[in-house]
Amino acid sequence: MKKIKQTKLFLFVFLLLATVSAYAQVGIGTATPAASAQLDVTSTTKGFLPPRMTTAQRDAISGPASGLVIFNTTTNSLEIKNSSGWISLSTSFVVLPTIVIGTQQWMRENLDVLTYRNGDIIPQVTDAIAWAALTTGAWCYYNNDVANGAIYGKLYNWYAVNDSRGLAPAGWHIPTDAEWTTLSTLLGGESVAGDKMKTTGTTRWTTPNAGATNESGFAGLPGGGRYSAGTFSSVGSLGYWWSATESNSTDAWSRYLDYNSGSLYRYDYFYKKNGFSVRCLRD
Repeated sequence: MKKIKQTKLFLFVFLLLATVSAYAQVGIGTATPAASAQLDVTSTTKGFLPPRMTTAQRDAISGPASGLVIFNTTTNSLEIKNSSGWISLSTSFVVLPTIVIGTQQWMRENLDVLTYRNGDIIPQVTDAIAWAALTTGAWCYYNNDVANGAIYGKLYNWYAVNDSRGLAPAGWHIPTDAEWTTLSTLLGGESVAGDKMKTTGTTRWTTPNAGATNESGFAGLPGGGRYSAGTFSSVGSLGYWWSATESNSTDAWSRYLDYNSGSLYRYDYFYKKNGFSVRCLRD
């Protein structure tokens, strides 16, 4: 009987200690973990190594919790999951909200980078004559007004889109003409895709913008463009986006949305010198 009581007492004490340990702070390499930390890892000779995986493996994680951390071997960056998706913590990686449309993961905002992927500066060109003479990459704000940049992002010529140093951040690319076509197909075809991509109302869009629903989450805005002669046009009325596909030596494929139409228009004769918005797709 005495042995049974001792066994029960031992089990009670063991379970009590296990319960306390389960909720206590844990220190690795330290006997005094920081008061605000549940887990405190201390070392001057070793680092913390999170799970390493490809983008495909990361995307296969079932129900990833907000705050989950992994090292993405595809993009070579540390990533954390939040309510918008996976966000890179690398300083060379642009943090933007994303939206999944069918099989594609898009940036939910227009690109707004100052450098190519390798860190080289993309020139800002404000002068109209200088813009018209360009045969290399450049960017500007609509009307050269930084306030427009805060709303619509930067306008890039196609030479920047096609630069071998990479306009899109690591882990992303500029969509090809075929990938834009995939998007319009996912949204029911070119004749109806535009309304599903435009933001609603007339705060940014010119009246009527009547059919816009933004049900895709693309949140397309009428950022206008800068034409080959260096003049600006169509903010509030049209939104233009480059593709990575050229149509000939002077022109490239693009897409645009119109305030007075529900279509996503495909066009192949815009000069590469034009300045348009850019959206990126996940690799």
